[in-house]
Amino acid sequence: MSGASEFLVRAILIGAGATIVMDVWAVVLKRCFGVPAPDFALVGRWIGHMPSGRLVHDSIRRAPPVRGEAAIGWGAHYAIGILFAALLLAIMGLGWARHPTLAPALIVGLATVAAPFLVMQPGMGAGIASSKTPNPTAARLRSLATHAVFGVGLYVSAVVVAWAMA
Repeated sequence: MSGASEFLVRAILIGAGATIVMDVWAVVLKRCFGVPAPDFALVGRWIGHMPSGRLVHDSIRRAPPVRGEAAIGWGAHYAIGILFAALLLAIMGLGWARHPTLAPALIVGLATVAAPFLVMQPGMGAGIASSKTPNPTAARLRSLATHAVFGVGLYVSAVVVAWAMA
């Protein structure tokens, strides 16, 4: 397999795996602690309004629904996870993917919280780092924890993929 093909395969598998780990975390939080799971249909609604030039909303919940918003949101969720895995591989190289270590994956996972803090939340009406939500501190901590779990998922997925591709 060429280096480019290996990079692509690993990015897809590691990114999708890490995103699954993050989704399982959300289910555990919801079932055990009553923490609402993210509504990716709202992400799809936000993305669905972008072609018409609407990038920022006062409240994405009050924006008109977009056809296929749930599929758009879930697809974006996994595509973003794959892109973040590709970023990790671009930084660390295929050598890391073949022999993964936790620290780089965790650092990248935590760094990815910048995307919701600085792009998604403001665009969807929640303000920078959830500043316009009823409890910004709780929302920020939940985002940080979720992205830490994503980082652990990057590592665990990389270990599984390294084993499977050995």
